[in-house]
Amino acid sequence: MDVDLRKLRYFVAVAEELHFGRAARALDIAQPVLSRQIRALEEDLRARLLLRDKRGTTLTPAGEQLLADARPLLANADALRRRVGRAARGADRFTVGSLPGLAVSAPIRELASRHPGLTVDVVRTGWDDQTDVVHDGRVDVSFVRLPVDRHGLQVRPLTTEPRVVVLPVGHRLAARKSVSITDLAHEHLVRDPAAAPEWRDVATGVRAGSRHARTDVRTVEERLEHVASGAGVVVLPLSVATFHSRPDLTHVPIGDIGPDHVCLVWDASRRSPLIHEFAAIAEERHRSLETT
Repeated sequence: MDVDLRKLRYFVAVAEELHFGRAARALDIAQPVLSRQIRALEEDLRARLLLRDKRGTTLTPAGEQLLADARPLLANADALRRRVGRAARGADRFTVGSLPGLAVSAPIRELASRHPGLTVDVVRTGWDDQTDVVHDGRVDVSFVRLPVDRHGLQVRPLTTEPRVVVLPVGHRLAARKSVSITDLAHEHLVRDPAAAPEWRDVATGVRAGSRHARTDVRTVEERLEHVASGAGVVVLPLSVATFHSRPDLTHVPIGDIGPDHVCLVWDASRRSPLIHEFAAIAEERHRSLETT
């Protein structure tokens, strides 16, 4: 039996909303059409996926299993569509992913100058999707900051830079020329502690089993808002702290913490000459900057 991806998309919309009306509006289809498609999917799979009553819509155990399996299946289908589209366009377009704060214009200009007919695009990424854009085919290469999951990726180290702690201007450590990681042991970290294992190893709250890190704050801007409000501190690469500078915050070097690592990554299964050419250009550019 072949599974209809369109019906799967309809099902995921309903499963996430748990409301047929809202799902139909999000999909821009009529609610009766959506209901028929869900019934058809249940008939295809010979399983009841959703229960509807006056209290609302709920998932059955089979529906919960299908939702868990459908999300990666649909993501892979979207990635396949993008990769095929990229191949159909030929070698006239190259897309680079980059986090804010990274200087990537020089290697991009160099690649474009070598290939006058090539269009080079840039996609801004975030901390949470810096490798997703490679896996799903949105970009050819992506500039990332470690740590990342290296599975399925080719990783080319480029450069390192110091890490700093970002603090409110009135913080007790704000006037210091530098701090040590132990100075931050009692602070709340507005970031996943896995991103700063040195802090995690000394943090009194983590060692005591209480939560001293915010893992639900996703973007740099959100983290800085929490820092400015006095909810904690955040450890960032120097260039990121500088890029997002604001008058109510300051940053202080951390003297005994390892540097941030910037790398270029791409899908390890790809053999594109443009990818390897761009990687060589980026590596040479960063090497020349380090020697000047």
